[in-house]
Amino acid sequence: MSTLYGIDFTSSPSARKPITVARGTVVAERGLVLEGIERFPSWDGFEAFLNRPGPWLGAFDFPFGLPRESVLEHGWPTDWAGMVRAVAALSRSEFKNLADAERAQRPAGQKYPHRVTDRPAASHSPLKFVNPPVGWMFQEGARRLLDAGVHIPGMHGGDARRIALEAYPGWLARSIVAGSYKSENAAGQTRERLANRMLLTEALLRGQHPLGVPLCCDDAPLLEAMTTDGTGDTLDCVLCLVEGAWAWMRRDAGYGLPLHIDPVEGWIVGVTAPERGAVTTH
Repeated sequence: MSTLYGIDFTSSPSARKPITVARGTVVAERGLVLEGIERFPSWDGFEAFLNRPGPWLGAFDFPFGLPRESVLEHGWPTDWAGMVRAVAALSRSEFKNLADAERAQRPAGQKYPHRVTDRPAASHSPLKFVNPPVGWMFQEGARRLLDAGVHIPGMHGGDARRIALEAYPGWLARSIVAGSYKSENAAGQTRERLANRMLLTEALLRGQHPLGVPLCCDDAPLLEAMTTDGTGDTLDCVLCLVEGAWAWMRRDAGYGLPLHIDPVEGWIVGVTAPERGAVTTH
């Protein structure tokens, strides 16, 4: 049995905004059992987490790769480890300035380059730096995965007992409710968003979503936190955990990933390749 983790990531962890991690296991006849939540307010805690002995599988909410066209534009290596090292060697401002210069040359309506997986997932470009700062999430997250020596299927060989997959809670959430369910600001934590978090939690418990993995939790305060946490961090890490469980159940079939993945771009687990149609499961 493997421990599963769902990771809601931030590029600047703090006591106010920690990296939030859901822990669980898949149990026969019960589905995905949510066992606990951990919060890491510093890089030290997160890096220690990445180096925990396996077996475990983690589904991380940040982009593992960059658009190939951008990698070629900037002359970065076309292997994942080399590309990550090249970007990690840049300061935040240097990385953003390069992305800004690239964007300035692109036509209106196509300012942000996307990876192949971003289109069906409706996810942000990894070269976006505001609302949310996905570019810095890549820069901070990918290098720590590389340093920790984890295995990333289709992208990078590492410790096969510690598997890292890219997740995106937003696309799974949108398959259940159309409206917003979270806000970083207290003023934005409305009754409507609370209602949507309640709907999301209920759907996860019933397995009524495209991935079909039912969630089980015997910890009442933990279940309550999924709805009362207005930032959505608790719910987001659980959504990532569900995506990770879906992948783990398909570990003998490449974790449900497409057969061919661009190793500098990566792939969001559970998302169907564009040639297969709409956003759904494999």
